[in-house]
Amino acid sequence: MRYLLLLTLFLSSLYATKINDVSSIVGVRENQLIGYSLVVGLKKTGDGTTSKFTLQSIANMLKAMNIDMRAVDIKSKNVAAVVVTATMKPFARQGDKFDITVSSIGDAKSLEGGTLLMTPLKGVDGKIYALAQGSVSIGGRNLRGAGTESHPTTGIVFEGGIIEREINIDLFHQEYAMLSLKEQGFKNAVAIQKAINGYYNTQVAVALDSRSIKLKRPQNRSMIEFLAEIQEIEMQYKAKSRIVINERTGTIVAGVEIEIKPIILTHGDITIKIVENKDVAQPAGSVVVDKNLVIGLNENEIYTKEGTTTVANLVRSLQKLGATPKDIISILEAMKSAGSISADLKVI
Repeated sequence: MRYLLLLTLFLSSLYATKINDVSSIVGVRENQLIGYSLVVGLKKTGDGTTSKFTLQSIANMLKAMNIDMRAVDIKSKNVAAVVVTATMKPFARQGDKFDITVSSIGDAKSLEGGTLLMTPLKGVDGKIYALAQGSVSIGGRNLRGAGTESHPTTGIVFEGGIIEREINIDLFHQEYAMLSLKEQGFKNAVAIQKAINGYYNTQVAVALDSRSIKLKRPQNRSMIEFLAEIQEIEMQYKAKSRIVINERTGTIVAGVEIEIKPIILTHGDITIKIVENKDVAQPAGSVVVDKNLVIGLNENEIYTKEGTTTVANLVRSLQKLGATPKDIISILEAMKSAGSISADLKVI
């Protein structure tokens, strides 16, 4: 497997951003829909006789069309049982169309060339919000980050869903609204409060906690106009430093400004000693990475100039030492557990 090591920058300092980029309006959200149905018209790549629920579904469908057929008498391999999933956008109206995802739940080999039969799509409350039907496409588009060639039992029906029931969100007549920060933080909540109140030169926003900001609509604006203006207001936002690790692929995304406290760590045959000095020494047998970073290969020591001991430098040093992506991931996890790294560590 080929590993990719990716370094990018998550700024830990304040930067200007729009309120819309760091918060969402409470109540304005997507809704997940799900349904069960059959895909027909397959070229003998459908479910076999071992998928009894598929055979029973075919029998039930034929019975609804006044054709009496027992499930045990059905031998067709041109049908597959599928789960249909979709996302209903906020403020979706009757007649709006959207894409749906179709996934086999039986032992079908492929859904290529199949047609999804009419499928009721339900919400978490059990009510039907949409109907789905149409030709299934499994080629020419990646699904969920993977090539469709390796997932012939998953496909998309483009604009195959149609809204039948609306979810009413009456923002226009509301006097109050609520913002929710995408990442909680008291400092950012207060910064949004100050930015909004400064824009209107009056008290229209109040931070209730580290994530919630309550808004009161001004008398001379509708709620829609008010929210539209608020989303475009710029504020000083402080993003959290974060290291993201994908253990499956070996990908590491880390901030170049994330500092590491001095530590001595042993992992397998790699022993690392991180020390801070005002000047970077160059011991015998060392390798100079840059003016702030020297690696002592004989003792597996990493020397960094004071204030430059960062995750980015550490990862580069470990690469020079011949550490594998798996080794680097384990070392970063151990450093986080030991308190040497203060940034959030997310493993996916």
